[in-house]
Amino acid sequence: MKAVILSALLFSSLLASAAEPPTPPFPLPEGVSVEEIGNYFFGRLYAENCAVCHGEKLEGAAQGTPLVGVELNKGDSLIELKRSISDGAPGKGMPAWSGTLDKDTIDNIAFFIIEQRAGYDYDDFNYSGPLTVPTDEIATEKHSFRFEPVITGLDPLPYSIAPLPDGRILLTEKKRGLSIISADGKQSALVSGAPKGYDDTYILGMEQEWGVGWVLDVALHPDFEKNGWIYLSYGDRCENCNKLSRAESQPVSMVRVIRGRLKDDRWVDEEMIWQADIEHYSTMTDIVAGARICFDETDHLFFSVGMKGVNNHVGVQDLDLPWGKTHRVFDDGRVPTDNPYSGVDGALQSIWTRGHRSPQGLEYRASSGQLWGTEMGPRGGDEVNLLKAGGNYGWPLYSLGRDYDGTPVNYGKELGIEFELKDIEQPVVDLTPSPAVSSFIFYDGDTFPAWQGNMLVGALKDRSLTRMVLAGDTVIQRETLFQGVARMRDIETGPDGELYVLFEHNSGGQIVRLVPTDAPTVR
Repeated sequence: MKAVILSALLFSSLLASAAEPPTPPFPLPEGVSVEEIGNYFFGRLYAENCAVCHGEKLEGAAQGTPLVGVELNKGDSLIELKRSISDGAPGKGMPAWSGTLDKDTIDNIAFFIIEQRAGYDYDDFNYSGPLTVPTDEIATEKHSFRFEPVITGLDPLPYSIAPLPDGRILLTEKKRGLSIISADGKQSALVSGAPKGYDDTYILGMEQEWGVGWVLDVALHPDFEKNGWIYLSYGDRCENCNKLSRAESQPVSMVRVIRGRLKDDRWVDEEMIWQADIEHYSTMTDIVAGARICFDETDHLFFSVGMKGVNNHVGVQDLDLPWGKTHRVFDDGRVPTDNPYSGVDGALQSIWTRGHRSPQGLEYRASSGQLWGTEMGPRGGDEVNLLKAGGNYGWPLYSLGRDYDGTPVNYGKELGIEFELKDIEQPVVDLTPSPAVSSFIFYDGDTFPAWQGNMLVGALKDRSLTRMVLAGDTVIQRETLFQGVARMRDIETGPDGELYVLFEHNSGGQIVRLVPTDAPTVR
C-alpha cells in the first residue's frame, strides 16, 4: 500500500467542503486507526525484530542495551544506525541482521530508532500539548534572551507576520484573513477589501485541519516606505469552475499572488501579480501550498507553490504545470526574460526551480545573492536548500526520507521519468528525523549582533528555533535556541532588529518578541 494513499496530507478526496466525515479511500490495516498509521509501518518492525532485546520503548532489556537516553558506541546518525543493524555486534550477541532482514526493513528500523532518540512521536503533531511560553531567561552560546508576549488568543492557524516600520505587525490567519496588530498588542478587525479565508475545514487524524481557500503569506515590498506595496499569497478558491471541481463536486484552489496598499486600514489598489490557469486549480489541501514570498535587490519577487496537484507526485516535475515549483517574476508581475526556462516550448516562463514537495520557507540572502528555501519531506528528508536557477530538487523522484509506508521515494518509473542522481540538487542540510521544518530568516539586525548572517530556522512538530552558521554554501554549526514551546510557524525581523516569532496552537496562536537580556554591541 503506497504512502501516497496513507498520508493524511494526500487525501485529495477528503476536502474542505465535506459536511460529513467521508470514508477513507483505502483499507486500513486491521486494528489500526488513521491516527496510528504513521507508526504502524515503522514501529511494528522494531517491535517484531528488536524489542525483545532492547525493550518495547527502547529502554533496554536483559539481552540488550538501551537505545534512547544513552550514547551509542557505533554512532547515532542514520547511516551509522543502518550500518550497526546490518553488521551487528557478534561478540556481544547481536547478529548481523543483513543476513536476515532486507535493506528496506533495516532502513525503516533505523528511521524509527532515530525518531525515538529525538523524542518524536510521529503521530503527535503537537497542536494541543501543553503550551507554556517560558518566562525565564534562556541562555545560548552567543546571546541570552527572554520571551515577551505581543498578543495571545489568535486563531489557532496563523501563518505569517510582517512587522511594519511604525511598530504595528501585519498578520495572516489561514481561515480568516489579514489583520493588523497594534504596537500595544491589539488585533484589528479583518482588513476590509483583502482576501478572506475559508473556515470549512476537515480534521482527519493527528489534529491537522485540511482545507482549500486559505490566506497565506504576507510580505512588504523592499521599498515599502516609499511605495506602500504589500504582497499577499492565498489559495484562490472557486466551485464548478474547472473539470476537476465539477467531477468531484468539490471546491478547488491554487496559489495566487496579489499586491495592494493600506489606506485607513482598508485594502486598496489591488493588482494581480501571478495566477495559474484555472484548469490547474485542484482539490489538494492548502497545507502543502507553501506560498512563501521574498524579494531580491533588483525588483524580482520569488514565491513557492507546493505539491497542489491532483496528488502528491503527478505534475511536480512537469514544466507546464505550476505546482511543485518556485517562481520568479518582477515585483509588478512581469516575467523576466532571463528566467531558466525562458523560451522553452510549453514551459511556464515564471518557473525558477522544480521538484518541490512542501516548501515552507523562502528567503533571499543578500550577502551572497542567493535564494534559499526550507522544505518538508515525508518521513525524514526535511531540507534546507540553496535554490539554483533551473535546479531540480528531486520530489517525487528521490528523497533522503522514506515514504509513509516505509518504501523509498522513487516515483520515476511510475511517472515515466528517467533521471540520474547527479541531476538532483541535494540539500545543504538534511533534517532527518523530520522536525517539520517551517519558515526561516537570515538575521541582519543589531539587537542580536552575534547572530548576524546566521539562519534562524523554525520547526512545527519539534516546536523549535535553530541557529545555523554558514561558511559559504555550507552549514558548519547548528545550535537549538529553544525547543518544545509551540509549533513555530513564522519568524521575522522588526525594523530595529528585534525578532518576532509566530506560534500556532489549538489553544490560540501567539506572537512573541525575543528580547536580549545581555548587552548587545552595535556593529
